Amino acid sequence: QVQLVESGGGLVQAGGSLRLSCAASGRTFSSAAMGWFRQAPGKEREFVAGILWSGGRTYYADSVKGRFTISRDNAKNTVYLQMNSLKPEDTAVYYCAKARDRVALTIPTAGDFYDYWGQGTQVTVSS
Repeated sequence: QVQLVESGGGLVQAGGSLRLSCAASGRTFSSAAMGWFRQAPGKEREFVAGILWSGGRTYYADSVKGRFTISRDNAKNTVYLQMNSLKPEDTAVYYCAKARDRVALTIPTAGDFYDYWGQGTQVTVSS
């Protein structure tokens, strides 16, 4: 089993920054990708960013490219999402997730390719 616990959400003014953390525990998954997704009220869940545990390759949604940075600390089994220049439209519940083993070494953008999810953390950006 894998457990994912997010933290770091909160209320911030537009233009501000937040750093989300996702602490992973359970079995090792060195070849898997970890992703951040978000879901705003009344909207579908969307991919934000992903990273491979091995090698650290990353991929971003166009809407956050240049503003958000995903990183990982293998020793701490933790993935981070540094969010800068936040906009009101970034307001959502943010979830981290682990990609399925069968898509190892890729960074899927569809949620169906992820099998473990955290409980989510609220990010609210005021204008």
